[in-house]
Amino acid sequence: MSDQTAPAPAEGKLGVLTPGMGAVATTFISGVLAVRKGFAAPTGSLTQMGHIRLGKRTEERNPLIKDFVPLAALDDLEFGGWDPYSDDAYAAAMKAGVLDARHVEGIGEELRAIRPMSAVFSPRWVRNLDGVDQVKESTGSHMDSAEALMEDIDRFQADKQVDRLVAVWCGSTEAYEEPTEVHADLQAFERGLKEGDEAITPSQIYAYACLKMGVPFANGAPNLTVDIPAMVELAAQERLPIAGKDFKTGQTLMKTMVAPGLKSRMLGINGWFSTNILGNRDGEVLDDPESFRSKEVSKLGVLEHILQPDVYPELYGDIYHKVRINYYPPKGDDKEGWDHIDIFGWLGYPMQIKIDFLCKDSILAAPIVLDLALLMDLAARSGKSGIQEWLSFYFKSPQHAPEVYPENDLFIQHTKLKNNLRHLMGEDLITHLGTEYYDEA
Repeated sequence: MSDQTAPAPAEGKLGVLTPGMGAVATTFISGVLAVRKGFAAPTGSLTQMGHIRLGKRTEERNPLIKDFVPLAALDDLEFGGWDPYSDDAYAAAMKAGVLDARHVEGIGEELRAIRPMSAVFSPRWVRNLDGVDQVKESTGSHMDSAEALMEDIDRFQADKQVDRLVAVWCGSTEAYEEPTEVHADLQAFERGLKEGDEAITPSQIYAYACLKMGVPFANGAPNLTVDIPAMVELAAQERLPIAGKDFKTGQTLMKTMVAPGLKSRMLGINGWFSTNILGNRDGEVLDDPESFRSKEVSKLGVLEHILQPDVYPELYGDIYHKVRINYYPPKGDDKEGWDHIDIFGWLGYPMQIKIDFLCKDSILAAPIVLDLALLMDLAARSGKSGIQEWLSFYFKSPQHAPEVYPENDLFIQHTKLKNNLRHLMGEDLITHLGTEYYDEA
């Protein structure tokens, strides 16, 4: 048994704040409300539907994760957030087109009562959104924007009488950027906030405000948000967990399933071509080359870290890997991810794999938002702070310590997550050796 201190109980209400209240956030909120009323099951949520094995297989201890660790109950969640569009959650959900009206009519009253707060937004970082109608007035000082967000958080906590808060970024993908000097440490970042440094993005302002208000922050987009030294320093200073980045949905989810299988069989790969067609707000934003660049970097890194071409150069050292995203409005949220994979096997003989994944991006993302909200809250109540690499399971481009490479293999990530839960609760870790069931000579 481990000597880990048990998490504090999940007493009272948990406020879940989502910067961005478009398709993903409203699908998440609608789903939780529907599950509360018994209209649906929380399909896709590991925290709600997943079991966890404890001890030996012969012990037959396999509780639900939500019964094993002290997670906030769905009935105790309160929802809030920010968006540059003023639509309430019901109107936003209808415009997003993910859910049929018949699926949300039973929760329509609750959705209409959830109205987004005015957003910190800049067309410099998200260029393809038109008609935004509630953006906080800019004074030129990012610190003023951060303080306005802090006031929003304080007001939300008082109005909803929540005991704890957690934030999960559900907003748009920002234009690509490399870290600059302003991101190098907290002192430089706070100076940049006051001076209105152009390299500071809206998502970074949200993350700063949340962490300063004691709110754990998870980043669901490929933005450079909490994975900069300044935010890592702030999270350590405030003793808060951070995690990111980019929800693992759609095509990348498939890659992190298929690539480990090919590697485990030592099958080589010559090329992997991926294209995506989607028509929702995310697709519109990604039609901008700079926003696409952020997503491309997030997607391209997955294969390299799984396949380890430096370790297996003869199998993966010369892969041609191409990713494309195409905005096609008629698709709406019904995304199509198509992969053509050229592989080779014994004696170098070529083979092909073709995958056509027709999915709803927001349907895949919504349970990730729920799990991250609950697990980040659990981490905070367990005294965990800084980068939560054990939550890599949920991200395309997992945040990690600078001295190690990110773990992108979905199955290793799954084992890491469950072993961290066992460790939190003082249970033995599962090694899967299996030797204890057999006589050894």
